[in-house]
Amino acid sequence: MRDAGESIGEALRRRGLATPARLLLDAHRSLRPLLAETGVFLSPILGPLFGLRYRALQDLLEQDSTYDQLIDSLDDAEHR
Repeated sequence: MRDAGESIGEALRRRGLATPARLLLDAHRSLRPLLAETGVFLSPILGPLFGLRYRALQDLLEQDSTYDQLIDSLDDAEHR
C-alpha cells in the first residue's frame, strides 16, 4: 500500500487541486499539531464515516515526514 502522502497527493492532482492544496498546506503548517489533536478527538465520529481515508488524513496530520512528503509530491506535480 502506498503512503498516505502519495495517495492524497495523487487524488489532489487528478482533481486539479495540487496548487491550491500546496498553498493551504504551507499556510496551515503551524496549525498541524492542533489539527491532529482535533482529528483524534473527532475520530469516533468521523472514522466510521470515512474509513481508511480518515486514517490516511490522520497519519498526514500526525507526522511531519508524511506532511512534508505530501508537499514534495505536490511540488513534483507542479513541475511536470
